[in-house]
Amino acid sequence: MNKATASVVRRQRNAGSLGRVALLAGVWVGSYWLNEHLWTWLFDRLGLDPAHRIPGAAQFFLYDTAKVLLLLVGMIFVIGVFRTTIRPESVRAYLQGKPLVAALALAALFGAITPFCSCSSIPLFIGFVAAGIPLSVTLTFLIASPLVNEVAVVMLSQSFGWSLTATYVGSGLGLAMLLGAFFSRLNLEDQIADFVRSTPTARLQGHAGRPTLDERFAAAREETADIVGRVWKWVVVGVAVGAFIHGWVPTELLATYAGPDNPLAVPVVTLLGIPLYSNAAGVIPIAEALWAKGMGTGTVLSFMMATVALSLPEFVLLKQILKPRLLALYFGSVAAGIMVIGLLVNVWF
Repeated sequence: MNKATASVVRRQRNAGSLGRVALLAGVWVGSYWLNEHLWTWLFDRLGLDPAHRIPGAAQFFLYDTAKVLLLLVGMIFVIGVFRTTIRPESVRAYLQGKPLVAALALAALFGAITPFCSCSSIPLFIGFVAAGIPLSVTLTFLIASPLVNEVAVVMLSQSFGWSLTATYVGSGLGLAMLLGAFFSRLNLEDQIADFVRSTPTARLQGHAGRPTLDERFAAAREETADIVGRVWKWVVVGVAVGAFIHGWVPTELLATYAGPDNPLAVPVVTLLGIPLYSNAAGVIPIAEALWAKGMGTGTVLSFMMATVALSLPEFVLLKQILKPRLLALYFGSVAAGIMVIGLLVNVWF
């Protein structure tokens, strides 16, 4: 086969690969859109009110399970293709040329503009780690992504005013960067599950020569099937735990035992907030009710942060990716940081 013929064949193969990927992307976007509307429509048709505990838990489970699995499939595939284009050595070289604080700030800001909950941000975290981005930077993203986003900013400003909103955003981004700097001082690279780095796209990167589009897409598909196959059951388990306790927030009890007269109010609400799985939009109305009942400003802040940044579903899913030492360090340090923020804000406000 001469060069001209080979070039034509290559272009035809590339066009066919792009067409298949475009079709898959259309199916994925359609599935995501359908998931955004299907369960509300179905529950309306069945006459079930999600405001009630059992229908609300069922809708929460169906919606969030589908959403997280779709994000896993979509993000891992896209990042897998991207990884076959850019080598880890280039990423590391780029980041090594930047001060640590700049890399952490970029990770925190990127986390702030991605409107994900604590579980939904994990697919991107997996892809970043597999791409060779330093672990401290990826952990900064993982902390900042559920904590701060544009929805939280708008809702907080309407409910609590701009002063507390600025405090929430600044302390959330600051906590993510501070803990990222802390993690950078530790030798934690061996605390990631082996399968994250030994993926098909990683093997393809190790081959000499430039891979074709067919090879890239095939490696990305294989990697997506491998990772999703390992963790999908834990997504279901984790979201089921969150759905079981969804809507169960004892505001009267919290207001009574975590009021301004209790010196342990901040640790109490932080620990109680961890099992509750919600995003910022879901927890802010509850926080507003607690604030109206007299709960301290910093205590309310800690409750919101613990609820959106840490959750049992996230723990169940991360347990498949992080080894015990890093998992304990991550949850312990984030919880401790949230408590410190709450205590300081209670003194200032």
